[in-house]
Amino acid sequence: MSEKPASGDVYTHGHHESVLRSHASRTAENSAAYLIPHLTHGRSVLDVGSGPGTITADFARLVAPGAVVGLDRSPEVVAAATALAREQHLANLSFDTGDVYTLDFSDDSFDVVHAHQVLQHLTDPVAALVEMRRVAKPGGIVAVRDADFHGMSWYPELPELDEWMELYQQVARHNQAEPDAGRRLLSWALAAGLSDVAPSSANWLYATVEQRAWLAGVWADRTVGSAFAEQAVDYGLATTETLERIAAGWRAWGASPDGWFLMPNGEIIARA
Repeated sequence: MSEKPASGDVYTHGHHESVLRSHASRTAENSAAYLIPHLTHGRSVLDVGSGPGTITADFARLVAPGAVVGLDRSPEVVAAATALAREQHLANLSFDTGDVYTLDFSDDSFDVVHAHQVLQHLTDPVAALVEMRRVAKPGGIVAVRDADFHGMSWYPELPELDEWMELYQQVARHNQAEPDAGRRLLSWALAAGLSDVAPSSANWLYATVEQRAWLAGVWADRTVGSAFAEQAVDYGLATTETLERIAAGWRAWGASPDGWFLMPNGEIIARA
């Protein structure tokens, strides 16, 4: 069944192996390049929604000896991220469970508060930003990055991928979330009272043989096995046959020698 934190939000993706496989491919370089210039030695960082911790671990290396804390709502994911920190001998990195709406930290605790692909899953992203701002030090940074699903484009234009996009939009919006979050980040930041907001954008592009195979495999598996699949069926938005057809479409796209998939991301760096 769908996973719900104390806040009541439903995480559209869940923590299926295919989701964690996708998230574990993320690094500071490929997912937070806009923030790297601000991650100087000795700064403290809170990474909200840290998942498997690969981006967070990069942050710890960049700001050492500054303390870095990663938060996730899943105890199992936190345990795996903690093991990663131990394996990589990152003494300045720790992970814990937490809720972005009620961060268990005092006001003005961190130099940088970061969230990657988190706000798109929340029913109240502005409240989350207000809370992130609260725990950032005066003059500190609140940095967020989120994809914009309706901004995604692909070739060949397979009908199964059109069906995937429509279904994903329906499931996410049923969860009262906003899958087109990237284009809304500036608006949400201003509504949260953040100042000196610097917007930017960056893409993930999948167009090589290896990249296509990886993305197609991840999304084919997610379409039939993740929380997204369970929710689509539970909500009466799709059948298992529908999901299997979409997954086959992903695999067909992945096998296309001219396949191209572009994922745009909105980004903001704001001052607390």
